[in-house]
Amino acid sequence: MNQTAQQSEPFDYSYYEYPDWYSNAEPTKPPKEVILPCDPVADDKIFHIVILLLSLAALLVLAFLSRKNSLCEGFTRGASSIFSPVNFLDQTQDKSLVLAVFGLVFSKLAVSVIAPDPLPFYKDTPPHLKEYLKIVSIFYYPLLYCPLLVCSTLQRRTGYLLGTVLSFSHSSVLLWQKIDCPKTPELYKFYALLASLPQLLCLFFICMRFVLLFVKGPEHDQDLDSSYYTEYVKELLKKKPSVSSSVSDQSGLMQRILELPKSYIYVPEKVFRFPLKLAIGAFVSFVCIYHTSLLLIILVVPTLHIVRSGIDENMFYLMMGFGIVLSEDRQETVNILVYYTWLLEVCYLCAMTLSIVVSLLMLMKSMIQHRSNLRALYRGDVCQIYSKHKALEPSRGGVVCWMGLVGYQAALYSLGMVLQTVVFFICFLFLVFLVIVPVFYGRNLLVFQEAAQTWSAWVTLILVTILQHVTAKFMFVKKEAGTTDINNRDSLFLLTYLLFLVNSVIGLLVAMWRILISAVYNLIHMGRTDLSLLHRSSQDYDPAYRFYTQFLAVEVSQTHPVMKAFCGILLDLMMEGGRAAHKIQQVEEGLQENRPNAAVLSRRVRRRWQLVYTLVNNPSLLGSRKHFQTQASEANPANAANGTPTTKTGSRRSQAGSRKDKKESELELAVEVKIEES
Repeated sequence: MNQTAQQSEPFDYSYYEYPDWYSNAEPTKPPKEVILPCDPVADDKIFHIVILLLSLAALLVLAFLSRKNSLCEGFTRGASSIFSPVNFLDQTQDKSLVLAVFGLVFSKLAVSVIAPDPLPFYKDTPPHLKEYLKIVSIFYYPLLYCPLLVCSTLQRRTGYLLGTVLSFSHSSVLLWQKIDCPKTPELYKFYALLASLPQLLCLFFICMRFVLLFVKGPEHDQDLDSSYYTEYVKELLKKKPSVSSSVSDQSGLMQRILELPKSYIYVPEKVFRFPLKLAIGAFVSFVCIYHTSLLLIILVVPTLHIVRSGIDENMFYLMMGFGIVLSEDRQETVNILVYYTWLLEVCYLCAMTLSIVVSLLMLMKSMIQHRSNLRALYRGDVCQIYSKHKALEPSRGGVVCWMGLVGYQAALYSLGMVLQTVVFFICFLFLVFLVIVPVFYGRNLLVFQEAAQTWSAWVTLILVTILQHVTAKFMFVKKEAGTTDINNRDSLFLLTYLLFLVNSVIGLLVAMWRILISAVYNLIHMGRTDLSLLHRSSQDYDPAYRFYTQFLAVEVSQTHPVMKAFCGILLDLMMEGGRAAHKIQQVEEGLQENRPNAAVLSRRVRRRWQLVYTLVNNPSLLGSRKHFQTQASEANPANAANGTPTTKTGSRRSQAGSRKDKKESELELAVEVKIEES
């Protein structure tokens, strides 16, 4: 009976194998910090209702003032209204406020898409409505901050005052909410606070800018009245100093090394201004890099902290169950696991840092390339950007690409950062766990053991490569009378045959290296739209580059600085009338009375020819030249169908041609007067 009782009772092995589990018992660890939902005093729903009513009232006031001003002043040159608050074609406009508003909208959308409640009007959003409300929020927040653009572009003290009130309302309520509830339960306790930093910075800048504009007052400078275009034409027509070839040949290795980091640093130039849309794209990309890096860090690093803090002696028995023994001592095994987890975190943070640095460098490099591409198109060098010659004119696809380039560029930088972080993290893991740690501790040298087993093959490939380079330099290439030619052809053919199979193996390594280089290059340049990831003959199949080139076609056709200067002079002639004509007449009389000497005449002729060359090569003005207009009038068969006598038509055409020649000469003289005055 006792025997059966002893067999039925289970034997306690823990007393003999693990006697220290309960003898050295420790108190229970405190539970993980629980972040409860927080409701700020400034309720988001009430604030948005109030700010929407206030924004609507501000728009009505500005609409009334804009309508009243247009009725009182009559014709104005490109005056803005609430229906066209942001003129993206205006290169001389103050870009800072527009950049801040776009950065604010993008930052708000980046937070609301991840938030549990996409819209502030709904709390505890049901799951079946969340996706629909996210789509609504994509349109709601741009409309919410649109009055700030209206107030900044109309150039009125009333608009600046209303903009100050709106911006201070947004910033004060947002700051109040973050002070009341700095911790939130979603993702990470400080994610909402960190993600709102770009919004707060943009709002504070908008507040200060509106206050400064209200104190300073409106400038009333329109696009064509700016001196930027005349300065650009003046710099374009300036004679460039010739650079001797001897100075360029003296650049040494150190200078070329210093030129490399300089090529990635964007330095603004006085005589060149970025179009507003490209400036918006660069700033929004910078904000996108911040939000993407914040998400990538928050989603991984706190999880690694939790895993590292939860490693205890139970992991020793878990690993023994899988047949993995790091050490016979349990505490040493725990320390090794904690150390490896810390190495994982270090590798991930290094990969994130490298990805951020690469993205910022590519952003600055793209700005430099934007400037180079715009200058090339301004001077008519179309083949530098496009694979074939094409006319720079707006098209349906070009307008669509012009509207969406900023969003495309931000999405590309976001996806590029994610891919770069993953690839860089894998590379750092390989470097740390397979190279650095085994060398430091002297064990688990798997990579070096595999390399030691195949050392003969690697030595053979290296020796064959060195042999080919040495023989090519000293045996198969000869220099005579300053020219090079092939020597010892028979030995060259024989060596080529003997090394055929070895070069096949080397070609396999080169192919693998080519794949690796192509993948890394395309990964690094993923966010750049100004650079095609395909060959030049196939770059039209790269959608991002195609969007960029079509955007440039629309941008250059509408914002060419020479065209703007030319149009400004035309409007001055139309609006000033007698004063401009009197000035031209004085110049003509002075030219007739005082004949210039040969140097002045040569300089004037050269300047006129440079002006004519610039206008002819300007894609936006080619269709307005006399040559093209004459061809169009001759190709029009309307006169022939009406049966009008050719003699009358020819006389009228000659009279029109003489009037057009006189008009063009006066126009050219006016352009010259403007350039000399500037």
